Amino acid sequence: MSSEQKIEFYKGPAGGWGALRSVTNALLRQDIPIKGAKTLLSANQPDGFDCPGCAWPDRNHASTFEFCENGVKAVAAEATARRAGPELFAKHTVAELAGQSDFWLEDQGRLTHPMAYDAASDKYVPIEWDDAFARIARHLNALPDPDQAIFYTSGRASNEAAFLYQLFVREYGTNNFPDCSNMCHEPSGSGMRPQLGVGKGTVTLDDFEKADAIFIFGQNPGTNHPRMLGELRAASKRGARIVSFNPLRERGLERFADPQDKLEMATLGSTPISTHYFQLRVGGDFAAIKGMMKHVIEREDEAVARGEPSVLDHAFIAEHTTGFDALAADLRAEQWDILVRESGLSEEQIRAAADVYLGAERVIACWGMGITQHQHSVATIQMIGNLLMMRGNMGREGAGACPVRGHSNVQGDRTMGIWEKPPAALLDRLQKVFGFEPPRRNGVDTVEAIQSMLDGKGKVFFALGGNFAAATPDTYQTWKALKQCELTVHVTTKLNRSHVIHGREALILPCLGRTEIDMQAGGQQGVTVEDSMSMVHISMGINPPASEHLLSEPAIVARLAAATLGARSNTPWLWLIEDYSRIRDKIEAVFDDFKDFNARVAHPGGFRLRNTASERVWNTSSKKAVFFTHAVPLDTPSHRARARFAKKGDTIVFTLLTTRSHDQYNTTIYGMDDRYRGVFGQRRVVFINKEDIRALGLKDGDWVDIQTVWNDGQERRADRFKLVAYDIPRGNIAAYYPETNPLVPLSAVAENAGTPTSKSIPVVLVPHELPIQKLAEDEADGMVAAA
Repeated sequence: MSSEQKIEFYKGPAGGWGALRSVTNALLRQDIPIKGAKTLLSANQPDGFDCPGCAWPDRNHASTFEFCENGVKAVAAEATARRAGPELFAKHTVAELAGQSDFWLEDQGRLTHPMAYDAASDKYVPIEWDDAFARIARHLNALPDPDQAIFYTSGRASNEAAFLYQLFVREYGTNNFPDCSNMCHEPSGSGMRPQLGVGKGTVTLDDFEKADAIFIFGQNPGTNHPRMLGELRAASKRGARIVSFNPLRERGLERFADPQDKLEMATLGSTPISTHYFQLRVGGDFAAIKGMMKHVIEREDEAVARGEPSVLDHAFIAEHTTGFDALAADLRAEQWDILVRESGLSEEQIRAAADVYLGAERVIACWGMGITQHQHSVATIQMIGNLLMMRGNMGREGAGACPVRGHSNVQGDRTMGIWEKPPAALLDRLQKVFGFEPPRRNGVDTVEAIQSMLDGKGKVFFALGGNFAAATPDTYQTWKALKQCELTVHVTTKLNRSHVIHGREALILPCLGRTEIDMQAGGQQGVTVEDSMSMVHISMGINPPASEHLLSEPAIVARLAAATLGARSNTPWLWLIEDYSRIRDKIEAVFDDFKDFNARVAHPGGFRLRNTASERVWNTSSKKAVFFTHAVPLDTPSHRARARFAKKGDTIVFTLLTTRSHDQYNTTIYGMDDRYRGVFGQRRVVFINKEDIRALGLKDGDWVDIQTVWNDGQERRADRFKLVAYDIPRGNIAAYYPETNPLVPLSAVAENAGTPTSKSIPVVLVPHELPIQKLAEDEADGMVAAA
């Protein structure tokens, strides 16, 4: 971590020697240079553990370790020699802990004992495991309605833990399963299921070897999925076109130096990544993609008029799809001036991107949260699907859709049934296999869970991993919601913000990490995870547990289920965790795609789950893939905010996108540097176009407060951020989360998905030195104040 606060723009490639130095520092910071290196060599091996970082798959999971800077940071943080035991909690009140930074809290090291909140002393004190489970069970069984309990899940939970968790909670009587999918890729599933019949990506890593063009929308792999750069580098070297759409210039999308390439490292060389880079406005992807499709239709019409070969795959469209004629008519009627204005790109740029698409026989489209965290994200994802299907780029080699997931098992958790809207077929199978009647009513997602707690209905909050208080939108409303609970419980490896924003009673339950040996009655156990491309593989820890008092996540769930359900459950909870192969047998009994689960996962590298869309089998209502027609969004919160302030010529409404730095993963902050963006020793910065700084009457380096422009009468603000002139389109700004999560209203969610729209929040900037004052809008407008 840099101690000096400075802005020094980075001119080198992603990866390279800078990544190696960062890895060395990460290992040294955790006091484990030798142990850490040994641990890393065992990552992603047949007899080793799976990286607890992102969900990008390994090229050869059975035999290689692919270098990843952020993966090293995740492993080092988990294998740290530092300990946060009872002595830490005896030294500090919760109020004192709450005053510390997020970085400081997690930097205290691994938790060692289960802890319970003592209101009289305002401290956490040790508690025995049996007493902790009894306390939770007492609260749960006292609730008059099981829907008053909320069960959150992080994407770090294994398949085995997630399966037991959803089974326990449904036997208890609720489908209240808010999870991290609700905050990231929920729109991907919501868009793809009705369009393709699956909610997952259709490609494999082998497809990346065959693609002629790769389109990347709203994603920064250099920071969020560094191993993906290896695939992009290989594609670039063989001549594939790589087209990136991103408001920010991101170094990982420009050049990459592979730290495992000795020649590249020795010569200080690098490989260009994007052949085309389009800096559209925040939220402009929809219009850009629709413009590309309009260009394709225009070229098709010209080809037909000239008697030339078609540019569309009419055979695929006729045999496998429905809805194309309506889409084609809509595209012909669309106006270029709208597409240009809303995308922030010129007509020439949009046509150039479309020409790359037309010139490629096999195309992959990738996207991340720069697509999913918008009001119109579901429609945008369906437009990506439309674009791919126009030329048959779905369900064949080297082509398809690739939503790039975040946490290591976020996709597997959903596969295991962590979903607040469970399909009837899943509930029917659970009833058949386990002999109980599952609840049929839908539960709450993440935003709905917060509202439930605010309304006083949600009374018990249980989190299997994650950092709910920091990850969620509308921070102070979320904190208020958690504090109103009768009991909050967190299963975790390290201390974080959520543990100091607690209910009237609170418990912290420390668990084993992915790197640690999990010994049960049947011997050492392994757990399984599913990556972004539906590959399922087993993970075996190699390090001794950080404390003898830790339990595995499956053991915590099973013991809690036994304590809560008692004799009314026929499930042999404690027997199941003696040998996790028994859990996998039950998974196989519930999910047909896991037939011969234990045998298949024993094979080095694991196995891939069936993906019907990749086989051109469409499990939609029409049994065909669907072309969806959508109008360009012209009434977003940013549109409305700018219209309201149009009469105030000296007030600029910006669209804020929240982002992570290179020294963090989700809400876990490893350090205070963002090397590729040139930010060191600090996090409270705003990336802004230099012309916008001038228009504000300010200068680079000045300090501002950020205030949300919304329509509910609630003031949302985040104070004292440094202006950093950056290559970003005018009218758009970017800043780090969780610092800017207070600016995201609880009601700002994606249509048909409920995901917080953290990538498109209308805000104004105010010089930090000035006193707060209202910019009056009449009260009927309900305009949030902006100073």
